[in-house]
Amino acid sequence: MQYNNISIIGTSHIAKESVEEVKKFILEEKPDLITLELDILRFTALLNKRKKRISIKDLKKIGTMGVIFNTMGAWAEKKLGKMVDTKPGAEMLAAIKLAKQKKIPIVLIDQDMRITLSRLSKQVTWKEKLKLLFDFMLGNFHNSKKIKIDLNKVPDEKTIKKLTMEFKKRYPSLYNVIVIERNEVMAKNLNKLSTKEHDKKILSIMGAGHKEDIINLLKNAKKRNI
Repeated sequence: MQYNNISIIGTSHIAKESVEEVKKFILEEKPDLITLELDILRFTALLNKRKKRISIKDLKKIGTMGVIFNTMGAWAEKKLGKMVDTKPGAEMLAAIKLAKQKKIPIVLIDQDMRITLSRLSKQVTWKEKLKLLFDFMLGNFHNSKKIKIDLNKVPDEKTIKKLTMEFKKRYPSLYNVIVIERNEVMAKNLNKLSTKEHDKKILSIMGAGHKEDIINLLKNAKKRNI
């Protein structure tokens, strides 16, 4: 998907298809800049094989529920990755490796994860927190339409919309924090970068669920003053 001088690749963080798509684009299109749906903490963690334990200081910043959300998300992604024999974030690692080889600058555009986790602790309702924990423990994440997904591939736009609507309906405040608020941050950062580097080809790699909303935010950047 293209917007001005920005090409956006929507990925699945565990799909082999995404790894190949990212590699192919970088080698064939030769972008001048690459942006990633990461902040410095997740970027560092992705490159560091040794896991960093959450400190007491981190607990105070992000709250107990923030830690729980982070642990649940990492566990689920790792489990799904094992099912398809792909390390979570493999497409990001592929982009980082190629960028280093080709000497292409990387820009991180996502919100600091500590802010996101802190917001989760404060903004997500107790009803949703309990519902999420209940669903997680039972492995019963709500999907009334029984949508079938091939984990090796990126879901099509129609499937992404269905999954998004299901998630938004079941966990509205959670959706607002981890999707809407982060989309605003990433769109703002992309818009600034696009304006500043208007003569350069920018490749932006992000989860497929973010792509459409961020494109719409970029198209309405002047109206929204982002």
